[in-house]
Amino acid sequence: MSAVPADRPNLRVAGPDDAAEILSSEQERPARIRTSWSAADIMAMEFAPPKWAVPGVLSEGCNLLCGPPKVGKSWMSLGLGVDVATGGKAFGAIDVDAGPVLYLALEDTARRLQNRLRKVLGPRPAPAGLTLATECPPLPQGGDQAIAAWLDRHSNARMVIIDVFAKLRGNSAPGASAYDADYAAVGRAKKVADDYGVAFVLVHHVRKAGSDDFLTEVSGTNGLAGAADATLVLKRARNQGDGVLHVTGRDVDENEYALTFDPAAGAWQMLDGPAEDHQIGETRATILRFLRTAPGSTPKVIADGVGLAYDNVKRTCQRMLADGQLAADTGGRYRVPGVPAVPGVPQTPLTSGNEGDSSGTAGLRS
Repeated sequence: MSAVPADRPNLRVAGPDDAAEILSSEQERPARIRTSWSAADIMAMEFAPPKWAVPGVLSEGCNLLCGPPKVGKSWMSLGLGVDVATGGKAFGAIDVDAGPVLYLALEDTARRLQNRLRKVLGPRPAPAGLTLATECPPLPQGGDQAIAAWLDRHSNARMVIIDVFAKLRGNSAPGASAYDADYAAVGRAKKVADDYGVAFVLVHHVRKAGSDDFLTEVSGTNGLAGAADATLVLKRARNQGDGVLHVTGRDVDENEYALTFDPAAGAWQMLDGPAEDHQIGETRATILRFLRTAPGSTPKVIADGVGLAYDNVKRTCQRMLADGQLAADTGGRYRVPGVPAVPGVPQTPLTSGNEGDSSGTAGLRS
């Protein structure tokens, strides 16, 4: 067997020439881990709930955080690391439990990290539970063991951030397909995350070409997102402060979070309301907000309710209908798709008692 790492005395690391010794060893092997059950057995089992680094967003396991270059992924990663290590509010809105965090800033220097931390922390003291490193071996060359060694020393750790994952994934196995290589690369990080029950965040890039499905924008093959437990894609128009974080995964509900970036504080903050309200023009967003509380309104009612010009509201509603952002009911009434229509006002039937009633219409009589 190869040398035993001093910081992990119970770890035995097998080298490439150790296969014969391992196979011929008469030492007692550990019992096989059970991997199959009856449906009744599964239903009778009790499991601890998943551990969340950021409830509803980042759970234990392997999480891909993707976005185009310079969109703010590293600011988000560092901010989350500070918030979790401190036990504050992630994105300024989500309460998180405090716990040690390892942040591998593999594209940064100590000076840049200090400058960024100074912005992110503001008046807060630097959290002792945040460990930062600018170098780490690739995962196949001992990086996974180095991270595991840190986790051994921090048994209550809550998160490990690898920024960027390309620096740590290592070389592909000879002859492996691109899909298999991507799946194996994420799988190696996932194994450590699963063994320790900690949330891993792998910072990665997206393709240059956009797509209606944010999962297909992840750079590389589907093996990356397929091996990860969750995928998060951060989108923000260039020179714009508002962005959207798309989230989907095995243990997390698919969702979109509207965020805004404050460059002075280096902080991403969560915005109120649905993400779609922050991805469209202000006039459309105003109409949507009004119709969520007053479905079945006409352009005139909307205009009066929000204080916009009637002609502007009427034209905008027609365009939103064509774009699928609104649904229309009889009488020129609009509502948000998926919101039930408001029942119409019943018309009073004509009777012999009111058939000739023309009160209030004197100016209309010929």
